[in-house]
Amino acid sequence: MEFHVWEPVYERILADFGFGRAADERARDRLASLTEPFDLDALPAFEGRTVAVAGAAPTLADEAEAAAAADRVIAASAAATTLRDAGVGIDLAVTDLDGTPERLAAASHEGLPVAVHAHGDNVDALERWVPEFAEAQLLPTTQAAPTAHVRNFGGFTDGDRAAFLADALGAGELRFVGWQFDDPDVGELKAKKLRWAERLLYWLETRREERFGVLDGRRDGLRLPTDEK
Repeated sequence: MEFHVWEPVYERILADFGFGRAADERARDRLASLTEPFDLDALPAFEGRTVAVAGAAPTLADEAEAAAAADRVIAASAAATTLRDAGVGIDLAVTDLDGTPERLAAASHEGLPVAVHAHGDNVDALERWVPEFAEAQLLPTTQAAPTAHVRNFGGFTDGDRAAFLADALGAGELRFVGWQFDDPDVGELKAKKLRWAERLLYWLETRREERFGVLDGRRDGLRLPTDEK
């Protein structure tokens, strides 16, 4: 996704949460200083493949077989460790270092590519954990304007960023496992982020002219994040 397409949605997210763009940009620049360019061609081929996009909902362990049935698996943060523990191969993990960064860092030294995301309030985590990752396996990302070798594929939470990244890599079909938008055990901020993730996936399926099963029965209550009201 080109940044000029993402930027108006990004600005609405910032306004809705009261986040500052400058903080995201500082985090992005710090991540750039801690990393080297990542070769996307080093990833396994996603073009035309069926890709399982794994979220970290409590149901994920029960959906491990569905993830394994896909051609490729891209997992959001702790979902990667859950699936690896279940014996499912992961092709790419996506994280803002909230959850189990130590396990993802260790997995990167075993060959797992990890997209590490910078945003305004995780600079301390970036400085603590980025040096622990295998340099060649770390793909640096931002939600602000891309700069140097830090990329922006679109998306806001780990889960929907994973879907946008799969799309950018040319996935033929996206299947969603381990997703739960109405989790009663999360706090107000996380619930709000999940509502945005839902809207962003609705936007992505519209752009792809695809129907994501995870949104079945929910579309009537959704509006595109590009809508003004």
